[in-house]
Amino acid sequence: MTTELRRLRNYIAGEFRDAADGRTTEVINPVTGEAYATAPLSGQEDVDAAMKAAAKAFPAWRDLVPAERQKALLKIADAFEERAEELIAAESENCGKPLGITRTEEIPPMVDQIRFFAGAARMLEGRSAGEYMEGLTSLVRREPVGVCAQVAPWNYPMMMAVWKFAPALAAGNTVVLKPSDTTPASTVLMAEIIGGIVPEGVFNVVCGDRDTGRAMVEHKIPTMASITGSVRAGMQVAESAAKDLKRVHLELGGKAPVVVFEDTDIAKAVEDISVAGFFNAGQDCTAATRVLVQESIHDEFVTALAKAAADTKTGLPDDEDVLYGPLNNANQLKQVSGFIDRLPAHAKVEAGGQRVGDKGYFYAPTVVSGLKQDDEIIQNEVFGPVITVQSFTDEAQALEWANGVEYALASSVWTKDHARAMRMSKNLDFGCVWINTHIPLVAEMPHGGFKQSGYGKDLSGYGFEDYTRIKHVMTSIEG
Repeated sequence: MTTELRRLRNYIAGEFRDAADGRTTEVINPVTGEAYATAPLSGQEDVDAAMKAAAKAFPAWRDLVPAERQKALLKIADAFEERAEELIAAESENCGKPLGITRTEEIPPMVDQIRFFAGAARMLEGRSAGEYMEGLTSLVRREPVGVCAQVAPWNYPMMMAVWKFAPALAAGNTVVLKPSDTTPASTVLMAEIIGGIVPEGVFNVVCGDRDTGRAMVEHKIPTMASITGSVRAGMQVAESAAKDLKRVHLELGGKAPVVVFEDTDIAKAVEDISVAGFFNAGQDCTAATRVLVQESIHDEFVTALAKAAADTKTGLPDDEDVLYGPLNNANQLKQVSGFIDRLPAHAKVEAGGQRVGDKGYFYAPTVVSGLKQDDEIIQNEVFGPVITVQSFTDEAQALEWANGVEYALASSVWTKDHARAMRMSKNLDFGCVWINTHIPLVAEMPHGGFKQSGYGKDLSGYGFEDYTRIKHVMTSIEG
């Protein structure tokens, strides 16, 4: 007996549509490795329709007083809370995430972030007017940039969609959002919810693959392109956007150093670091997956971390004891496995290092020690439940190795020495430095990196400002 696959559709100009040419792609549940839905494989005609709808809706949405945009965003937040179980189910099907953890760790911050930007909508102001030349008054207007082409990733499809549409809509922009081709289900559901609250064309969803995303970025209508994804994808977006000087907002990969000094509470550090490294199957650009431990406590730390890995469970979404579910797709399973298969002879797998089961894309919590700074697994993003450990001698070496990668998104320092923590936080070349913790985020604080981790900020007032432009207005006050 063949089970009929659910049909997902684009959301353009206030209505659900198939791709104009009828093309679709199968969507795979990573728990089973089997298809559960089809989604449009959108082409140029679909992208063009979405961009035109967003452009048509922009003037009226831009010209709403901020209080009206705030009301809409608050309604969206309320609706997400009311329909939380539907969103959780869709996200779990998308990603195989544990239902309980998605309920407690994703829905509340998503709702909070939307409400934060709802408040920010009413702070869209420039400097107060003043005279800087005799007889002339200057003022600064802060305005929305226009239509935003946005591409969300597959590791946090719901939350990353919120990070993109919430500040954009709050500032008065309109949006065309593309989810990953492997995780469209929750975004399509979000379109249904949001579409019932905002005017048609303000929020549009176009499903598709890399070519669809490329068509969005290269389209003439959007004035800004925002992507969360790989370094390679970010470079391609930046190159495409440069052809007509679109603004670009890039949140790309990470390789977070976790620097553990000898005065650290080892048990507490291991507990926190293991969760921050294995959470979401390590599929997090800020994950605590590159640990540097001072040599005097290295062996004790590795033993404790290996035990924590052995005690960490991966499994089915409805199992309340699991920390994380499967990797997102077959290619990601192949990538993570490849890093372990290619380990150099001096490396030692302390825990895990293998696929779990033969159904779906599950991978065991893994700890690897004995690594050198130039090893592939140290320099490149694994994006899986793999924590590496290096041994350092002193603060100078720890800092050199921590900064010695091309990524610069997040980092953490573990020490009881306040002065050392301050020195490290000053000198670590990363967009975020946590001290004696790793991975908490709040709506009020910026998230974003340097170097090959991209540029631009998500969350906070800084992220809100990224979706605005500045205009100087000068007027004569004489006669």
